[in-house]
Amino acid sequence: MSFDLDAVRARFPALSITDDGKRRIYLDNPAGTQVPQSVADAMSSCLIESNANIGGGFVSSENAAAVVASARRAMADLLNAPSPDEIVFGHNMTTITMHLSRALGRLFRPGDEIVLTRMDHDANVWPWVLLARDRGLEVKWLPFDTETAEFDPDDLDKLLSGRTRLVCFGAASNLTGTINDVRAFCARARDSGALTYVDAVQSVPHIATDVQALCCDFLVCSPYKFFGPHQGVLYGRRDVLERLEPYKVRPAPGDAPECFETGTQNHEACAGITAAVEYLAWIGRSMAGATGRPAALRAAMALLFEYEKVLTERLIDGLLRIDGLTVHGISSKEALDRRVPTVSFTHATTAPAHIAQSLADENIFVWSGHNYAVEAARALGIYDSGGAVRIGPVHYNSPDEIDETLAALDRVLCS
Repeated sequence: MSFDLDAVRARFPALSITDDGKRRIYLDNPAGTQVPQSVADAMSSCLIESNANIGGGFVSSENAAAVVASARRAMADLLNAPSPDEIVFGHNMTTITMHLSRALGRLFRPGDEIVLTRMDHDANVWPWVLLARDRGLEVKWLPFDTETAEFDPDDLDKLLSGRTRLVCFGAASNLTGTINDVRAFCARARDSGALTYVDAVQSVPHIATDVQALCCDFLVCSPYKFFGPHQGVLYGRRDVLERLEPYKVRPAPGDAPECFETGTQNHEACAGITAAVEYLAWIGRSMAGATGRPAALRAAMALLFEYEKVLTERLIDGLLRIDGLTVHGISSKEALDRRVPTVSFTHATTAPAHIAQSLADENIFVWSGHNYAVEAARALGIYDSGGAVRIGPVHYNSPDEIDETLAALDRVLCS
């Protein structure tokens, strides 16, 4: 079986939209992807058929409970979590992390240490810095090599000590695209007695995720980055969740995972999450011949990663042919297994914001700026000069769209 781009694109209504006769080219995917029709349908159906709070003895309330339970099972399958009861829903990854940081902080004492990285999105940096400030903790920083855009694992060992209580890092960078060795980082942290908190927002849309193999304590992701609704999801290891005292109101459930879900949840988004996971499983079944949802999801992610590498190579090759342009991240063809397709670049004479706006004028959607990767942009020396242009294809993008984008960049930068 092989990847069927036409069948994929047919499932996404947004891909056929035109504006003043120009088709839209969505390369803003690291900030949020488009959704298949099935996701929109599931959310609409939930609002019509299951629009009630949970806990009542009537049909719509029972339906709402079933919607949420189904979403927990779907996310457990996608992340290979041991149990759906280890899946927590929230408004978004940032809000979940802010909330959980308060609960985790109750385990720490003044003088304890947290390790953060210079590569991460600020949602996995600043909540912990604020916690450290409030609880009298010490923050240690893991740098990355700005030439290779990768970590030296030995640098982590230099930071770990008997006082280290938490290590926070990203599975993939939302600025450089680097895929980090999560399993190795978790093993080193665990050997030192520290908990781990993994930001997998940028990795889950592109690579298979197995929290059991990674041996992480927490992992967060965002369904709207993998073809679902705006929502946040946390995996938390059961024995760790049960040690925490969540911040919640008194009538709220007392047991995990519900005790970490403040207020009424977004049930229609939960319906969309299940549909998004089912969409990925459809790829694994129909294009890779897999059976059973967990196996289909793994097969789908392997197939999509290989296709996205084709797009990444095509994009980087074209960018490197432009004089004065610097790609910030892995660019070698032999090393594309170590990055997601998110590609950021700067130009010697043209500001990132101008490049992004020029592409937008041609209906090509990309982002510019630091993209909330504040520490990474500072390390790369681009924070004060407007950050970078970020182009992020996913599997519904076509080689023709990459070529059209490169042609537009030639017009902007080479004229």
